[in-house]
Amino acid sequence: MIFKPDMLTLYAITDRKSFSDKEIALQVALAIQGGATMIQLREKNISNEILVEIASKLVTTCHKYGVPLIINDNWEVAVMSGADGVHVGCNDTSVSEIRQKTNKNFIIGATAKTIQQAKKAELDGADYLGVGAVFPSSTKPNAIRIEKETVKTICKSVKIPVVLIGGITQKNILQLSGLGGQGVALVSEIFSAPDIQQTCKNLKILSEQIVNYK
Repeated sequence: MIFKPDMLTLYAITDRKSFSDKEIALQVALAIQGGATMIQLREKNISNEILVEIASKLVTTCHKYGVPLIINDNWEVAVMSGADGVHVGCNDTSVSEIRQKTNKNFIIGATAKTIQQAKKAELDGADYLGVGAVFPSSTKPNAIRIEKETVKTICKSVKIPVVLIGGITQKNILQLSGLGGQGVALVSEIFSAPDIQQTCKNLKILSEQIVNYK
């Protein structure tokens, strides 16, 4: 799937705490039906074999709606499962190495917490950046907060799009207006919601306001 910046508008990241492996495809489908434009499968401490199995099911679900599936950290699982790409952190396999080993349409996202990291990821071939935590995060309580001015500077320092992440909720999302983000990435706000589909509908409207903020 060819990457387009508007795929970042509402970026939903899965959370194992909120559902079982058997429920994941249904929950992801509800998120997409509500307006999620990209899905990331984030799973820790399970074997590659199981991860490929889960990812393969989600590829079918996501592609049914024309939405890309990204795998967190593990680019090899992404390739084996037929997923559309990978998102890597600062200490994972480098963007440049992954770019050399995958096809030209393989989507690569990279975490950036500084201007230097952002520029390097862009130079190495990343398609987009994930920047945060913009608010305190319940999913990653030890995540380093990034001040709004730094976020704004990072967005201006690169030509590739930026998705904002970290503690974003329906109540605080509009505080991100004017920072230059192409969209928002959320975990528990979506997948812990009583009504995932309606929550995504609400968030899609709010995220579009941020993207189109003048």
